[in-house]
Parts: sequence; structure tokens; C-alpha cells
Amino acid sequence: MTKHICPNCQQAELSVFYEVKNVPAHSVLLMRTREQALGYPTGTILLGFCENCGFISNVAFDLSLNEYSEEYEATQSYSPTFNKFNRALAQRLFDTYELQDKKIIEIGCGHGEFLILLSELGLNEGVGFDPAYLEDRIQHPAKEKITFIQDFYSEKYADVQGEFIVCKMTLEHIPDTADFLATVRQSIGDRIGTRLFFQIPNASYVMRDIAFWDIYYEHCSYFSKASLAYLFLSTGFDVLDLFTDYNDQYLMIEASAVAGQGSMDQPMQPLFDDISKDVAYFAANIQGRLDSWRATLGLMKNKGRKVVLWGSGSKGVAFLTTLNVPGAIEYVVDINPNRHGTFLARIGCEIVGPEFLPAYKPDAVIIMNPVYTPEISAQLKELGLSPEVLTVDTPLVTV
Repeated sequence: MTKHICPNCQQAELSVFYEVKNVPAHSVLLMRTREQALGYPTGTILLGFCENCGFISNVAFDLSLNEYSEEYEATQSYSPTFNKFNRALAQRLFDTYELQDKKIIEIGCGHGEFLILLSELGLNEGVGFDPAYLEDRIQHPAKEKITFIQDFYSEKYADVQGEFIVCKMTLEHIPDTADFLATVRQSIGDRIGTRLFFQIPNASYVMRDIAFWDIYYEHCSYFSKASLAYLFLSTGFDVLDLFTDYNDQYLMIEASAVAGQGSMDQPMQPLFDDISKDVAYFAANIQGRLDSWRATLGLMKNKGRKVVLWGSGSKGVAFLTTLNVPGAIEYVVDINPNRHGTFLARIGCEIVGPEFLPAYKPDAVIIMNPVYTPEISAQLKELGLSPEVLTVDTPLVTV
């Protein structure tokens, strides 16, 4: 049997606890035709848990299947709910770290939305790295002080120095996490005290909520508080703050570069104990969650109910490909106009805008992220619709 050594602590062997085969290698690349979507390459998810540092990794991840390009469309900036959160987060960082007239680096900047916010707040300069960056997507005066590099951040950019480093929703896409953060630390060099902020999905939330829709191929690395703190402490950072937000879905860390081993106020052992319990709970209950949703979709299909999914991103793709109930859902709704008229990878469902729904008249809407329920319910009311509204974490319904 193949042994898999944890890429986060680089010491312990990972224990496999969850498997999904034939999942699309990418979820949010724009599939321009149904044929392209149905034929898109697949991979295997095989999650392994490290009992040394609390890290979770897809041990079957194949980096060669990655295809980050201008067709990668993952922006959340069309949602008022998300924008409110993003603005509040930018203000927090600005206030806490006095980000005025500073040079800020963002690793995995997307189209630059967050970096622009930080630049606008404090007249900051910025450098953003992202292979999927599109120059014309956002027009804003603050962009004049920002340089965007359409590439992955790596050691070849070690000479790009900043006084504050941001990395949002990117570390989970990187398989060799210890090597990556060591590269970031080496680029900082002797500039002790340089501050960092990282945001990633919260693996503890995924495990506790049995949120299988949050497990997909692009995310090869899953962090809890334990594994994230371990990573930063072992690569030369003090942990200044470690917390969750967005209804516990996002995990955040604020850190500072130090000489030698890092430190933090919070004891580590309880964090390790928590994620160990969460993984055990997920492993014991995942089959029941899958069975419940398959039964729900199957009943709706058999009764001829028209059901739409709201949210065409990775959650929606993971939800449908993992459950594999053909014909249960024909359309997926998204407020991002750049996704309209494209198709879900390996599923082939067409992605439509909310304005499509009055003519279609769905009987039920499944919301892929419960945090958006008030926003989506308000949109449905404005459209004059009153379908049954389900959230993805409530599979048992009367049909």
C-alpha cells in the first residue's frame, strides 16, 4: 500500500478516510458548450488526515490537471452579501495594521477586488499575482497604484517586496503547503515583523457539517486551526490571531515574520483534538448524508418537480457530481453574468441568470451556500416567485 507523507508537517503518514471518483479536475472554468462540459477531464479525491498536525490532503491530487487561465471564473463580487463581508474585512486589516501608504502584495488576487479595496482605503501601492487575472474586468482609479502579474507566485518573484502580504482563498489550491510558505518566508528575509493575512476554507466546518459539496478537486489542501497554526509556526511566523468568519466557513490567520520558530498564545493540543473529532464524525456520517440527498433528489425527480440549484461554482459542481442523480436538475442559477450560457463541468446543466426563473417557474430552489439565503429569498420575491427554498445542509424534505 502506498504511503502518503503529510505535505504540511512533512513528518507523519496520512490516513485516508474519504473517496470520490470521477470528479471534474476544475469546477469553475467556463465550459462554453455542453459537449466540452461533459467531456472535461476528471480526477479522484482521496482525503487523508494527518494525526501529527491536523492537516487534510487529497493524496490522489494530480497537479498536471490544473488549468488556471483567463477562463477561470470564480469571482464572488456580484453578491451584496459577500461584498459587505469583503469591505468589512479590508477595513479591519486597515485599522489593525495601519495600512496607510504601504506596499501590499496579494498572492492569488483574482481580478484584484480585495487589493483595490486595500489600496483605496489607505492610498497603498500593490502587487497582485494571479494567472487568471483579467485586465479589463475591473476599472477603478486605485488600479493606477497596483501592478498585476498574470502568473503564479513563486520563488522567482522573491525580489518583489511588500510591507503587508495578503493571500485569500489560494492556499487550499497548493499541494506542497510547507514548501510554499517557506518560499514566502524566504522572500521576506530579514525584514522581521512583516505582517501577513491568509484566508482559506475552514475544514472543521466542512467536517462538522458533513459538507461534501465543499470538497472538490481544485482544493487539494484542507486546513483547520491546528494545521494552519502548525504551518505558520514551523516556517518562521508568530501567530497573532486565528479565527473564523462568514458563518464559520472561512478560516483566517494573521501572522508576523520572526527569526526562528514562531509562537502563539493559544495552546495547540485542544486544536488537534477538535479536528481529530471532526474528521471521525465526518467519516462516520458521510454516507448517511449522501443517502439523504440522493433520496430527496430522486423523489423530486420521480414526482416531476422542477428543481434548480442556486450557485454554479465549485459547491454546485461538487454537490451534483458527488450525488450523481442524472436528470434531477436541468438548470443552475448564478448572479455572475460571466457564467450565463455556459455549462457545469461533467454535469452539463446550463447556467442561467435569475431573470430566467419567472418563465421556468421552478417548484424548488436549492441554495448551495446557506449564508446567501436572505439575499436569494429577496431576489425570488422580487421576481414574483415563491418556490420551496431548501439549503444544501437540509436534505430531508417532504416532496
